[in-house]
Amino acid sequence: MFDSLSEKFAGAFKNLTGKGKITEDNIDETLKKIRTALLEADVNFKVVKEFVAKVKEKALGEKVIRGVNPGEQFVKIMHDELTSLMGEEHKELNLDKALNTVLIVGLNGAGKTTFTGKLALYLKSKKKKDVYLIPADNFRPAAKDQLIKHAKNMSIDYFDSDLSMLPKDIVAAGMAKAKELGKNVVIVDTAGRLQVDEELMGQLVDVRNLIPDAETLLVADAMTGQEAVNVAKEFHEKVNLTGVVLSKMDSDARGGAALSIRYSTNVPIKFISTGEKMKDLDPFHPDRLAKRILDMGDVVSLVEKAQDVIDEKDAQNMMKRLQKNQFTINDFIKQMDQISKLGSMSSILKMIPGMGGMLRQVGDLSPAEDEMKKMRVIINSMTHKEKEDYKLVNDSRMKRIARGSGTTQQDVKEFIKKFEQMKQMMSGMMGMMNGGGMPNIPGMPQMPGFRQAPKNKSGKKGKKKSPFGNKFF
Repeated sequence: MFDSLSEKFAGAFKNLTGKGKITEDNIDETLKKIRTALLEADVNFKVVKEFVAKVKEKALGEKVIRGVNPGEQFVKIMHDELTSLMGEEHKELNLDKALNTVLIVGLNGAGKTTFTGKLALYLKSKKKKDVYLIPADNFRPAAKDQLIKHAKNMSIDYFDSDLSMLPKDIVAAGMAKAKELGKNVVIVDTAGRLQVDEELMGQLVDVRNLIPDAETLLVADAMTGQEAVNVAKEFHEKVNLTGVVLSKMDSDARGGAALSIRYSTNVPIKFISTGEKMKDLDPFHPDRLAKRILDMGDVVSLVEKAQDVIDEKDAQNMMKRLQKNQFTINDFIKQMDQISKLGSMSSILKMIPGMGGMLRQVGDLSPAEDEMKKMRVIINSMTHKEKEDYKLVNDSRMKRIARGSGTTQQDVKEFIKKFEQMKQMMSGMMGMMNGGGMPNIPGMPQMPGFRQAPKNKSGKKGKKKSPFGNKFF
C-alpha cells in the first residue's frame, strides 16, 4: 500500500545525491517533496507539519559522519522519525491473567469478524492460548454465522450466542461459559454501524463496563485514510481503546491512517491485517514498516514468515543434496510450494532491501507468476523418475509431457534449460555461503541494486559492498 509513497520518497532523496553535506539550502527542496508526498498519502496536515519540522531540525543539527554521504544520513533521520511517528516499538497484547478478554470494535465493513478469526488463530498457533470466541453482533446476524464457520475451520471453541439478547447479556453469558471451560483468552466480536452513533456507543460502553480490564481493539479500514483517524478518536473517547488494528493493508490505500493514527490518538497500532486468509495477520512493528516505506526491506519479518512455513529437516536435507549436486525437480517443486506459502512474489520481494525500486521499474509481475504456474503444470506431467533425473527427458518424453500439460515441446525444453540454470545458481549460492563470493550465473541478469563482487589486485573477488550502505542498518 505504500508503493506510491516509497517512490516519491526515493525521488525526493535524489536531491541530496552528490552533495558534500546537509545544508538548509539543499534539503529544502527534498523536504518540500516529502511534505507533498505525505499530504497526498492522506496523512493529517498537523502530523505532516510536525514531522517535516523534526526531520529538518535533526538533519541540520546532525554532525557529518566521515565516510557517510548526506543521502544516507538523511534516510537514517527519516527512518528514525517515521518509526517514532508510528510508535517506536511493537506493543504486545496484555494476556497475563488466568482469563483474558479481547473486545473487538469498529464500523461495519472494516473487517472486525475476519480479524476476530485471524486473532484467534494467531493466539492459538503463535501464543499457545486456549481461545474462546463470543459472537456478540446482534445487528448483523450473518456475522455470527461467519465467525462460527471460522471457529470450526480452525478447531476453536465458540459460544452459541442468542442474538435476541442485548450485547452485554450475551457477553456475560459467554464469559461465564468460558470460565467454566477453563479458557485463557475470550475474544468478543461486537456490532458495528455504517457510522458512529449513540446506540452503538451505548451498547459498547455497557459491554466495556462489564469487562473493564479487556484489551479493546479498534479495527480500522486502512483504505479510509484520514477518516480512520476520526473514527479512532471517537471510539477511544467512549470505550478507552488499548490498541488499533489496520485492516486491508494489502489494498491500494495511500497509507495516511498508518502514519497518522498513533500520533492523533496516542493509541498504539498492534496488528496489521493483509488479506482474507486467516493466516494473513502480522504484529505491527513501526521500525519494520518504516524500512519498507524507505525501500530498505523487512528481512526480519521475511525470516519469521519463512520459519513458520519451511520445514527445518527438509531444508537441511535440501542443503546436503545441493552440496552433493543432487538437487532434483522434486526438490524444486517442494521449494515452490513453500515459497508460495510466504505470499505473492511481489510481497516477498518488497521485504528484500532495495527490491522495491526494482519492482517499480519492472512493473507487472503477473507474467512471471504465470510462468511459475506453467512450470508447475509441466512438472505435474512428469514421472517420478523424470523428476529425480531430468536428463532422462529425451524428445519422445518431451512430446508426452507437452501433451499431458497442454504446452509445447519448446515450453518443456525451456523449462529444462531454466531448471539447469537454477540448479547451477543454487550451487553457486552454496559456494558463496562457503566463502566463494557472489557467483557468476549464466543467463542471470544483473539486477539493479546488486553488484558483482569486485576483484582485488590479486585477481580474487573482494568483499561484496552493500548497495544500501551499512553505516546505520
